[in-house]
Amino acid sequence: MAFDWHSDEITRATPLTKSYRNTQNVRRFFKAECGDDFKFDRSFMAWLKTAVGQNMGDAVDEWRRRQAARR
Repeated sequence: MAFDWHSDEITRATPLTKSYRNTQNVRRFFKAECGDDFKFDRSFMAWLKTAVGQNMGDAVDEWRRRQAARR
């Protein structure tokens, strides 16, 4: 059964799949993990689409790495 990005529970261990979607459920997960400053940007969304095989914890770490590089 395919993962439902709209309603299934997302954890740091949730694998990124070919069916990944930027949903409100995903946004809530990232805000909980990264804080209220979390925002999707085009380059991060592109990274998510190519990160099949990694997990949401890796995605959180990548977002944080990108934010640190901007400072």
